Amino acid sequence: MIYVVGHTAIDHICRIRDFPPPNGSVTIEERKVFFGGGAANIAAGIVRLGVPCTLVSAVGDDFAGSGYDSWQKSLGIRQQLFRVEGAHTPTAFMFTNERGDQITFFEWGASGIFATAPAPALPFVHMATADPDFNVRVAQNARFCTFDPGQDLHRYSAGQLESILSRVAILFANQHEVEGMCRTLGLTKEALSARVPIAVFTAGAKGSDLFMGTDHVHIPAVRVKMADPTGAGDAYRAGFLAAYHRGYAVPDCCWIGSVTASFAVEVAGCQTNLPTWEMMVARYSAHFGAFPEPSSRDDFEEGRDRE
Repeated sequence: MIYVVGHTAIDHICRIRDFPPPNGSVTIEERKVFFGGGAANIAAGIVRLGVPCTLVSAVGDDFAGSGYDSWQKSLGIRQQLFRVEGAHTPTAFMFTNERGDQITFFEWGASGIFATAPAPALPFVHMATADPDFNVRVAQNARFCTFDPGQDLHRYSAGQLESILSRVAILFANQHEVEGMCRTLGLTKEALSARVPIAVFTAGAKGSDLFMGTDHVHIPAVRVKMADPTGAGDAYRAGFLAAYHRGYAVPDCCWIGSVTASFAVEVAGCQTNLPTWEMMVARYSAHFGAFPEPSSRDDFEEGRDRE
């Protein structure tokens, strides 16, 4: 079982020609509403790949019985939810220009409960976008944990990042998050990657880079026709974590993550085109040849030791 901690949200994805200057305006060419939230996206990707997953998240009193609630249940996501009366489910407003650059505005809503909510003790947990203090406490209680700061990076202090990095087995971040963490911590990219046993840094169409000790592996992106970049990183992490849980070698997990992400960008919406394991294997084989076999490593051998 993989637990994923963080946001469930309603995504308003808007396409524009370009971002306006300060005090300016721009025409929205298209707006669509989708199910989203970093943690919920990752949980959806994991269960689609056939691995059991529990979502630890916060929702408002508008969630129970909603279309999103029914969607999560239909996927087989196990829900461990903080339900906040008088609040609504978090909402994200994402604007993507013609170059594929994106700006996000996020309304926390019910996710404010994370600041005071008790942190569960979990055996295998991925910490996605959520309250920094909550993630610090989750990391302290976990047997094995992985982390990506996502769009909530600006909320983290240096001390909070230091605390989490001292405990995580795997750090995921895109190029912008890497730059932000380096600024906050006063580190180089190389020094940041050295702080954790495994670091996976993604860079969109440029692929991703795996750092593990002194080893560095570059993983190319799978070339597909992109409809919307939203959710690619979440799909990558879902693919990686599902493969890791199944016992695949870490570099193979990155390749599987890259293939999984390629499905997400083909259709607008973070959860609308997530592949099954069989779909992912077929695309992997078409692009990279024979699909690998699981390795003999223990699921947790690359994690932080727990007394």
